[in-house]
Order: sequence, then C-alpha cells, then structure tokens
Amino acid sequence: MARDGAVFVCQSCGAVHPKWSGRCDACGAWNTLVEEAQGGPPGAMAPTKASKARGLVFETLEAHTPDPPRIATGSAEFDRVCGGGVVPGSAILLAGDPGVGKSTLLLQVCAQAALGGAKVAYVSGEEAVEQIRSRAARMGLSQAPVKLAAETSLRDIVDSLKREPVDLLIVDSIQTLWSDALEAGPGSVAQVRACAGELVRLAKKRRIAVILVGHVTKDGQIAGPRVVEHMVDAVLSFEGERGYPFRILRAAKNRFGATDEIGVFEMGDSGLREVANPSALFLGEGGERAAGAAVFAGIEGSRPVLVEFQALVAPSAYGTPRRAVVGWDTGRLAMVLAVLEARCGLGFGARDVYLNVAGGLRVNEPAADLAAAAALASSALDVPLPQGCVVFGEISLSGEVRAVSRMESRMKEAAKLGFDRALGPSAAKEGAPFPVATVQKLADAVARIGDENWKG
Repeated sequence: MARDGAVFVCQSCGAVHPKWSGRCDACGAWNTLVEEAQGGPPGAMAPTKASKARGLVFETLEAHTPDPPRIATGSAEFDRVCGGGVVPGSAILLAGDPGVGKSTLLLQVCAQAALGGAKVAYVSGEEAVEQIRSRAARMGLSQAPVKLAAETSLRDIVDSLKREPVDLLIVDSIQTLWSDALEAGPGSVAQVRACAGELVRLAKKRRIAVILVGHVTKDGQIAGPRVVEHMVDAVLSFEGERGYPFRILRAAKNRFGATDEIGVFEMGDSGLREVANPSALFLGEGGERAAGAAVFAGIEGSRPVLVEFQALVAPSAYGTPRRAVVGWDTGRLAMVLAVLEARCGLGFGARDVYLNVAGGLRVNEPAADLAAAAALASSALDVPLPQGCVVFGEISLSGEVRAVSRMESRMKEAAKLGFDRALGPSAAKEGAPFPVATVQKLADAVARIGDENWKG
C-alpha cells in the first residue's frame, strides 16, 4: 500500500502511477514501478502558509538584450553546432550510441578550451582518472590544464564546485550519478531527473557551462525521463555508422543557436579530426561513376554538402521484392518509386530496390527527391549520369519538380569541386555558375538521363 504523498514511477519510461502494478500501462514493461515520494527537488524547502506571494514585474519586448557571451572551446565544428561557442550558465545534453566517441569528443573539447584559458573540470563516473589520462596521452593532450575527477556522488561534485569555481563542467555520464536524498539506485528515473535538475540549477546560479553525457536506449532514444531534455538548453546527438570513420554532431534542440547545423568529424588513431570540407569527404575518390549513382547537392545547416546517392535495381528472386534504404527515409523512397511508376512508366513491382547514401551521412531534406529518383532511373535503365553533374529538387505526387532553397549556394559548392552541370528545377538557372538542365516534370528528368546529346 502506498504511503501518503507517494506515487509509483516507471524506471523505464518515467510514467507516474497512483498505485503499484506489475506492468507499466505506458510502455508495457514489467516490474519497473518504484515508489517515490511526491514533492519538490532534493533539498527544496516545503512551502509554508505564512509565505507571501510576490507580484510579477512585467517588461516589454522593446528592451534591447545583448547577445550572450560565448566560451570558445577551440573546436570549430563543436562551436558551430552550439551556435558559436558554449554560453556560460547553459546546460547541454550530449547523447550517442555506445562506442561512437562521446568521451573522446568531450575530452578534446575540454582540453582545447583549457588551453585557450578557460577553467575546465572533467568528472567521469564511468572511467578512472588513469584511463582518462591514458586517452589524453594517446591524443596528445596531456599538457592541457584540465581538472580531472572520478566521482558519482552528486553532493561531492556540487560541494567541490562551490570551493573551486570553473567555467566549463563535463559530467560523463548523468546516468552514473546518484543523490543521497533519494533511495533509488543510480540510473533510475528519479535519480537522473534529480541529478540533472540540481546540475542545471548549479549552472544557472554560478554561470557554469555544463555538458552532460547521456546514454541511449536500443531504439535510439535518450535513456531516462524526457523531462531532462526539457531542462537543458541544448540537446546534441553524436551519430556514426559502424564501419565508417565519419561522425556527425547534430543539434536536436538549441536555445542559443540553430537546430539544423551539423559538425563533421573523422575518427582516427589519435582522436577525432575536424572536417572543414565535408563534400570532399563524402564524395570520396573521383573517377567514372557507374549507372545508379547521382551526386546530390544538399544543405546541412549553413553549409552546402555534396553526397552521392547510390541505387541498385535488380530482378527479385522471391515473390515479394525487397526495399532497402540506408541514410534516407524509407517512406520517402516508397513515394518516389510510386511517382516513377505512375508518372514515368518505370516498373519496379518485380524488382528489388536498394538505395544507399555514401559515407554514412543521413539526408533529411526533401531536396534529395530528384537525386534519389535520378539514381533509381539510372540503375533501372542501366545508363550512367554525366560525370560532372549534380542533382537537386523536390518531387510532388503529381510528378512536378519543385524549387528548393539556396540553389545558388548548392551549385557554387559543386563548381568548387569541379562539377560543370546540374539537373534541377526551372528556377535553378538564376545565378548558376554552369549550365543547368532544367526540368518541370520527373518524366522530363528521366528522358534527360537517356539523352546521349545531353551527356556530351
């Protein structure tokens, strides 16, 4: 029987239940409900009847607010994703798959920030100090004046920061911390929520930039309660496909910058190397491209990025043809295939279709529709696209090719890398640095692919 003022919280999804049951109604997990006392955060004083409410002081929108100061970490790609640097007093949650390089990235960031004059503390609850030193020596960062500690007690961490103020604090990871004000174990929903809330309050009160490392579940979600993502000022995800050395840093939430910016890194023996020109990295080596390859001129954040779409259309050996895609949306592929069949007369009903975005990059913008369709048509017709051609454009269900944003920037990036023509919507001709084969319908694009005069 629950005590007065107590609830039962699911340790898997964070759902709150008024009474105990064997199975969580929200996520379906068994034996995950733990009793927790209701109330404010740990250490908070209970309100009294004698306390008086204070009136609000309202302000207008006309007041000028200066831009917040930034701490330059020395990592241009990390600072780009954060909006130009880390804001003092902000809290950042960094999540990623196990082994993707979160600790390596943050060790480089804190070491470069310390070499730049910032006071940096690195607290690890997963590794010993000797392990961190060994990694720093391998990366050539042993001389950086970073304060290291291996601790999981929230009280000890907070008390130490009150005695030794720092500019930047990195906690690896939030799931390993525990507060003695709660009976739940480390990593539970209650502990993660309480520890994250206390560190966020510490960041705001003492103007410390705090970066928290978060674990992810098997389906890619950040482990713990979703309220932690609402507490922090920025949520960053560190992504990387197994077998590829490339790593992508994305911002899913950022109160001090854009959320569509990315940072590109390459994992090596001595740590992560920043990639200033991702287009050259994702395109790989030059040479003749076979049928089924199309170079997409895309935009990631504020930078244009060129990436190769690779398609393979082959006869199906089974009754149900396969549809496999890596690096692009599966639903978007189904839509493009349907438009190619209905509007262009290309049949895929008895064929297996495979689509891959080279280099491990995941493309999300609709401007990639035409590049994917061109790669699929090229493979189905067994006709390669011209060597120096880039493709971009959005496709509607009627088969119309629509204009996309920043077309001039896309083509200028392609021209810098040696491309001399483009296949795109009619509006792409304005300000183009090279000839553009404009198409209004997807059927026109398919006809262009088979036109030998255009390839010459």
